[in-house]
Amino acid sequence: MELTTVLFVCLGNICRSPMAEVIFGKIVERENALLHFEIDSAGLLSYHEGELPDSRMRFHASKRAYHLVHRSRPVKMSDFDRFDMIVGMDDDNIAGLKKMASTKEHEQKIYRMTDFCRIHQATSVPDPYYGGDNGFENVIDLLEDACEGLFMALKAKK
Repeated sequence: MELTTVLFVCLGNICRSPMAEVIFGKIVERENALLHFEIDSAGLLSYHEGELPDSRMRFHASKRAYHLVHRSRPVKMSDFDRFDMIVGMDDDNIAGLKKMASTKEHEQKIYRMTDFCRIHQATSVPDPYYGGDNGFENVIDLLEDACEGLFMALKAKK
């Protein structure tokens, strides 16, 4: 199995994308595939650069034994060369990534997170930032489902 590189992207890189990074990392670890993946996350905005994920997301993540320690960073043009897959959380993220893509090859690396859902019917992973506890729990539910589906899809391609 060769190395597959995956970048998860949301708006600020403090809720959804770092959560996806950790969930996918746990799946990869569980499947003894750590040597075959490089996983990271980033945001379309640099507003939160250097910050830990939102404290509410860290709280809800910890209830499920996930530990978020990623420091927010913005998507860079070099990410389009570095990563095999760039996975956006919603239509706005996808549109922002497509605007950044400088070639057809770069654009073909962009995927929607919920396209990998197996159980939940969703067209996006909603931003929980301005909502309550249920929003954060819903995001984790969606990401657990989609990350499992993503891993299965990548495993099937190998």
